[in-house]
Amino acid sequence: TKNLSFYAIEPMTLLSRSNCFLARDCSDIYLSGKNGSGVYTINTMDGAVQVFCEMESGGQNDRGHWTVFLKRMDGEVNFFRPWESYKKGFGNKTGEYWLGLEYIHQLTRRHQYKLRVDLEDFEGNKVYALYESFSVDSEADGYKLHVSGFVNGGAGDSLSLHNGMKFSTFDKDQDNWRNNCAMIYSLGAFWYNNCEHTNPTGLYLWGKDDGSLVIGPTWYHWKSSFKSLKTITMKIRRVM
Repeated sequence: TKNLSFYAIEPMTLLSRSNCFLARDCSDIYLSGKNGSGVYTINTMDGAVQVFCEMESGGQNDRGHWTVFLKRMDGEVNFFRPWESYKKGFGNKTGEYWLGLEYIHQLTRRHQYKLRVDLEDFEGNKVYALYESFSVDSEADGYKLHVSGFVNGGAGDSLSLHNGMKFSTFDKDQDNWRNNCAMIYSLGAFWYNNCEHTNPTGLYLWGKDDGSLVIGPTWYHWKSSFKSLKTITMKIRRVM
């Protein structure tokens, strides 16, 4: 049986034990005095894992607490992968990566989190969407998504359609469509419904599409279009 006692320790008590500090997420990293964005090690029920901590974005009260679980930026990583890859995670923590469904579940099972989605197009325009509540169920429940409390940062709400959906990959179809969204429309994987308003893991197209392909990294309600985006970052912050 794993020792879970550190999950019950108050943050400031954790910080006072600098020699045995166990960070639960990037909020603890920030509170420990490390305020530069970069790759850090956090601890989950499933063991230690490296994550990218975003310490600079967000409003004054949210700055420095974001644990990134998805980053798309240049097409260097193949996101058309099977269930086991999405469960365990893949990619480069300093570039494009997916943290892993099991780690996301372990992070959000014991504390309340908010979600921020940062978007950038190929013209350099940037917007975001904020959701005040975000969590992912266990594998036994299909890693079902729970997201609510939308706050508009210019992007519009393209995630609520996916609320309550189980995660789908090309080899594990759990969407609401008669066919497989991950196989037919996305070449990625996500909490597809029938099928999508956003597809962050879609095939990277370098903006060379007109939106009709529907397979790129998209966020429909920003442009009322499925034209692929340059960057999509999904990150969570523990509600203190």
